[in-house]
Amino acid sequence: MSNRRGEMSIERLKELVRERSKRGELPLDERRKVMDGNAVMFPVPAGVAVERADLGGLGAEWAIPKGAEDAPVVLYFHGGGYLVGSSVSHRHLTSRLALASKSRVLSVDYALAPEHPFPAAVNDGLKAYRWLLDKGHAPERIAMGGDSAGGGLTVATLLAARDAGLPMPAGAVLISPWTDLTCATESYVSCADLDPMIDAAGIRDTAATYLNGADARHPLASPNFAELAGLPPMLIHVGTDEVLLDDARDLEKHARAARVEAELEVWDGMIHVWHAFYQMLPEGERALERLGDYISARWKVSGKMDAI
Repeated sequence: MSNRRGEMSIERLKELVRERSKRGELPLDERRKVMDGNAVMFPVPAGVAVERADLGGLGAEWAIPKGAEDAPVVLYFHGGGYLVGSSVSHRHLTSRLALASKSRVLSVDYALAPEHPFPAAVNDGLKAYRWLLDKGHAPERIAMGGDSAGGGLTVATLLAARDAGLPMPAGAVLISPWTDLTCATESYVSCADLDPMIDAAGIRDTAATYLNGADARHPLASPNFAELAGLPPMLIHVGTDEVLLDDARDLEKHARAARVEAELEVWDGMIHVWHAFYQMLPEGERALERLGDYISARWKVSGKMDAI
């Protein structure tokens, strides 16, 4: 189902990531091209059809497993620090999530900074959710999800939808979410030598580019500073070796304080968005299966999901 290749240990993956980071920072347009190259490096699993979509002028991509043409929908927001990434770069991940959750995944090409700084991404997230509702998708048959910046954008979109008076979806899954753009939590220090993917100085520059002068504590930029009451149940995944570890911990704490049903799973030894390496990393495969089970359970709880 997952087109698994040769298995790799997390320690070997960390070595490869560190080796790649030594090549230095590429210009933004080159970084975008390299990230979209994931579509070649990581093929789509067998049995999943990929189709382009137009959400009223907003680009997106469907990942639809065979037999799931009428299944519930996961609205997905890719990572990339709000500067890079696309539905193409994350196609292998969203396709595998579609299989795991027995759903159709709609991956959104939201506007990127610096061309379109905050709150453009949030506006596009809300637009995509409205599009699904306007097309007749019942909210209890919709879930949201995202990784890294896309995880933060997922929560921000939920907040924007709540504030707009829209019904909440059945649930949300957040992979290594970036939910505090102050980049000042303790794990930026404690995990600095463990995290091979995120450099503190680099992520602070990324945040500044996206914010373009906006307050890093704005609730739609950093949901950890938001009032979270009224949001749907959420499952949060984070690795112990991530500088964003405290982003996830704080999100769960604030969600529970607001009486939101939130589950936090901290995976030992894992790095930022390890799910994306599922074709070689067994823990990535297991993590995606866990997210799929969670999403499916949310629809079953709502009483609206039939077996497919």
